[in-house]
Amino acid sequence: MYCANCGAEINDNAVVCVKCGCAVNAPKAKAVNPNKSDKDWLTTLLLCFFLGGFGIHRFYTGHMGTAIVQLLTCGGCGIWALIDFITIAMGNFKDAEGKDIKNN
Repeated sequence: MYCANCGAEINDNAVVCVKCGCAVNAPKAKAVNPNKSDKDWLTTLLLCFFLGGFGIHRFYTGHMGTAIVQLLTCGGCGIWALIDFITIAMGNFKDAEGKDIKNN
């Protein structure tokens, strides 16, 4: 589970968060990672694979500025799209809010 106050991972049986000291209530504690994006990893990966040269995966994840640049440069002649594909596949890509897009 994760602390509803600071987002740190906590033990399921914890009474207080070790990081911030906030009391942990079962209904208030979140069972999902607050740092994980709501964007789907597989969708992002497939968009990058098939339409990476157009920056569609960046539009999907909210990176509008870099998506337009990728669209105009054909994904940096394919190199930028390839780097994005590898980054997404390894689970290191983030959405526009800085949240991780991971496969879990």
